[in-house]
Amino acid sequence: MELTYYILTGIIVVCSLLPFVTDQHWAFRVWEFGRIQLLFLQLVVLGLAFLLIEEQDAIFWVLQALLMALIIYNIIILVPYTTLYKRNKTSEVKKHSRSISILSANVYQFNTNYHELLELIAEVDPDVVLTMESNKDWEQAMKGLEQDYPNFKKVGLENTYGMHFYTRLKTRKLKVNYFTADDLPSIEAELETEGGSKFTLFGVHPPPPSPTEEDNSKERDAELLSVARKVQETKGPVVVVGDFNNVAWAKSSILFRKTSELIDPRIGRGFVSTFHASYRLLRFPIDLFFHTTDIFIEEFKTLRHISSDHLPLFSKFYINYSEDIQEEEIESLEEGQHEEVDEMIEEGIKEESDRPEIATE
Repeated sequence: MELTYYILTGIIVVCSLLPFVTDQHWAFRVWEFGRIQLLFLQLVVLGLAFLLIEEQDAIFWVLQALLMALIIYNIIILVPYTTLYKRNKTSEVKKHSRSISILSANVYQFNTNYHELLELIAEVDPDVVLTMESNKDWEQAMKGLEQDYPNFKKVGLENTYGMHFYTRLKTRKLKVNYFTADDLPSIEAELETEGGSKFTLFGVHPPPPSPTEEDNSKERDAELLSVARKVQETKGPVVVVGDFNNVAWAKSSILFRKTSELIDPRIGRGFVSTFHASYRLLRFPIDLFFHTTDIFIEEFKTLRHISSDHLPLFSKFYINYSEDIQEEEIESLEEGQHEEVDEMIEEGIKEESDRPEIATE
């Protein structure tokens, strides 16, 4: 029992400490995703050790102290993303626009159950639909959406980074950006409701650092930070939505939030985890959503399984141009971080990827 405890605790401690390394290699960055699961394991091992380990020597107490320190650290990081964290009530804020809804979904390129997404869209009836990993087959399957969503942009790629955007709102501008690579599209849309309320939407899907995809997070981080810089140049209400391939508490996500000066609606609402759709206990919140202070969230949740490895994300909000109740939630870059962001963007643009033009399952 003692040997099992020492081995398991050693693994947990190492995995918990790896994210402290600033290197962008996947071996260090991937452990940021599992912070919820690591916290659970830390609590279980800590408690069981006190009950089951009879010989509690100096090494035992050192390891237990390490576990307790890591537990406290993880709780400090994760509590803001739970309902335990108090945020200002915005339910009584006056609406300057009607409610606007967005459904975003990473469909998983090799998923052929197209009808599941189409039925969900018909049921939820969002104003905006954003799909990621949608290739030409998905494009053909979604062609019927064009009747109800006459404004659209289609980027049907076979490299798992295809993206499709559909809306019934008036489009003042609708374009595709390629910030870091010519095979990594993102959507930029200036939209207007029937009542004349305007806002800009950015749809993103950068590549993840993983042993099966990118060796490091350089392209991902550069893509997200480039969008953040673009947000700073954009006037009026803004939302950024998509598969970030990053968790909200990761360093690069925090830099994104500070650079863009946007709000994360998960704070005070819950994790709203989206990946992996099939494994509840191994699920992370990597499909993210950020917004300016004049956007007020009414609903923010996942929707039912559509045979993808991601759950669809649904958000419903309205605009108020004058209320400043959310201003205190904004964080800005600190001294030295502007240069860090510049460097990360430059490194990501220079990074050469060997992504195939046609991905295989």
